[in-house]
Amino acid sequence: MSIRGFQTLAAACVGVLVVGVTSAVPARASDDWGINGTFAVSSNGDWAKVNGRYENQPSERSTWTISTTCISPTECSGTAQSDEGWSAPIYTTNSLWYLKRTIPNWRFCADGSAIEGFQEYKIYPVGADGHYDASSTEYTGENRVIGPSGSCGRNQWPVIEMPFYMKKL
Repeated sequence: MSIRGFQTLAAACVGVLVVGVTSAVPARASDDWGINGTFAVSSNGDWAKVNGRYENQPSERSTWTISTTCISPTECSGTAQSDEGWSAPIYTTNSLWYLKRTIPNWRFCADGSAIEGFQEYKIYPVGADGHYDASSTEYTGENRVIGPSGSCGRNQWPVIEMPFYMKKL
C-alpha cells in the first residue's frame, strides 16, 4: 500500500472515531440498576461462625427500606433504613453491594463493660438456580460483625459471620 493510501485509510478511521465519540449517548442516572423498595431481611444464626468455628447464634429478622441512585451498573449508592431504628449507607463495588455500620453495645464482657461492633453486609442478587442474577429481587451474602482486638481482655477480634438473605416485599 502506498503512503497516499495509508494516509487516506488513517483519515477515514479518524473520521469514524470522531463521529462515534460525538454521537455517543451521554451517561444518565438510572433506578434500574439499583436496589430500591422494601425488603424482608434475615441472617441465619444456625449457620453462624464465631471466630471461624460454627456456633449457633440468635438469627436476625427485620425489614429494610432501601433507596439508591446509580450512574452506571457498577456505581450506585444510597441509604438503607431498618425497622430496628438504624440507617446506614449502601453502595456497590464490583457487582457486590456493601452496607456498613457501627453497632453500639454490640457485646458485653464478663465485667459488664460494653464493646461496639462494626457490621458489614456483603450482598449480591441471586437467581432461583443460586447463581448471580442482576435482574433478581432476591439477594444473598454475608452478615459480618467484628469487635475491637483486645476487648474483654482477649488479644483477638471477636467476629461473628452469618449467611444473609434478602427478598423484595
